[in-house]
Amino acid sequence: MNTQNLIIYKFKSLYHILKELHLDLNFKLSFADSEYSLKEKIKNHSNYLIISNKKYLDFENQFVLETIPIKIYKLVEKINIEFLRLQFKSQSDVKIKNYTIDLNSREIIVNNTKLKLTEKEINTISYLSKSDKPVSIEELQEKVWSYQSDIETHTVETHIYRLRKKILDTFSDNKFIISKKNGYQIK
Repeated sequence: MNTQNLIIYKFKSLYHILKELHLDLNFKLSFADSEYSLKEKIKNHSNYLIISNKKYLDFENQFVLETIPIKIYKLVEKINIEFLRLQFKSQSDVKIKNYTIDLNSREIIVNNTKLKLTEKEINTISYLSKSDKPVSIEELQEKVWSYQSDIETHTVETHIYRLRKKILDTFSDNKFIISKKNGYQIK
C-alpha cells in the first residue's frame, strides 16, 4: 500500500502540533504555505489529504478542520477516516473504455450521463473488461453466474442482450460489448 500523505495547508499551528507527534502517526506529514508549494506536493503524491482551517476551491481531497479546539485523538481519528473515505472512493471507480464504472453505486457514467446497473451487469462488465480475448458463454456461466457448464441455459445471452440494449439506449453505443463467434468481448 502506498504511503498516506497529510499536507497541512496554511495552518502552521496544526503542523507544529502534529510534527511533535509524527512518530506515532501512520501518515507522512508535510506543510504548504502557498498555492505553488501545495501544487508541487500534490504532483508528487497519489495518496494525499489536504487539511486546512478553511475551504479552498481549487483542490480535491480536502478536509477542513472547523471545530477547534479538538482532542488530538479525535483529530487523528477524523484524518484516518478521511483517508479511508478517499481510498474507498478511488477503489470504487473503474475506467473501461471512455466509461467510468462506479462499483459502489453500480452505475456506468460517461459525460455526466449515468445508467444504473444490476450487480450481475457490473460483474459481467468487470469480467469481460479483464480479458484480452473473447469470453465464452460457458466461462461467463461458470465465473459470473456460478452455473455448471453442462446445464443448458440462455441466461448469459439474455442478460448480455439486455445490457447491450440498455447501453445503446442510454449512450447510443452499440460497440461496448462486442459479440464474437467464440464469445463476448469489451475492447
